[in-house]
Amino acid sequence: MSYTSLNRPERFARERFARFLSMTTRWADNDVYGHLNNVVYFQLFDTAVNTLLIEASLLDPLKSEAIGLVAQSECAYFQSVKAPDPVEVGVAVTLLGRSSVRYRLAVFAVDAPFAAAQGGYSHVYVDRKTRRPTPIPDDHRQALAALIRD
Repeated sequence: MSYTSLNRPERFARERFARFLSMTTRWADNDVYGHLNNVVYFQLFDTAVNTLLIEASLLDPLKSEAIGLVAQSECAYFQSVKAPDPVEVGVAVTLLGRSSVRYRLAVFAVDAPFAAAQGGYSHVYVDRKTRRPTPIPDDHRQALAALIRD
C-alpha cells in the first residue's frame, strides 16, 4: 500500500442529499487546533441518522425490537468547522439491503454549497435480544427508501 498520494473523494454538493438537519456545535467539540475534533463529525452523523428515525417514530432507543448497529464508517475532511458555528448535516441512503442500509452523510457550514466533511456508515439491523441480523422492518424500509439518492 502506498501512502505517497491521497485519493481524495469527490466533494459532495447539497444536491446529493435527501434531508438536512440543523445542529449546534459545542465549545467542547473544538480541539487544540481550533476546529471540530475528528470524532465530532461521527457524532454528528450518528445523531442525524438516529434523529430522523426517532422523528419518524421508527426508533425507540430503549424498546425497539430491531435496532441498527454501525458496522462500518468513514469520513473525509475538506475544510475546518469550529464551535460555536451551527452546521447542517446532510443525509441520504445509497444502498438498502435485506438487513443493512448504507448512508451518505456530510457536515455543511450553514448555506455552504459543498460539504466541509463527508462520509457515511452502514447500519446492520439486528434483533435487540439476540444481536443477530434481522430483516429491516417494512416501515423502516419505506422511510429509508424515500431517502435514496445516487
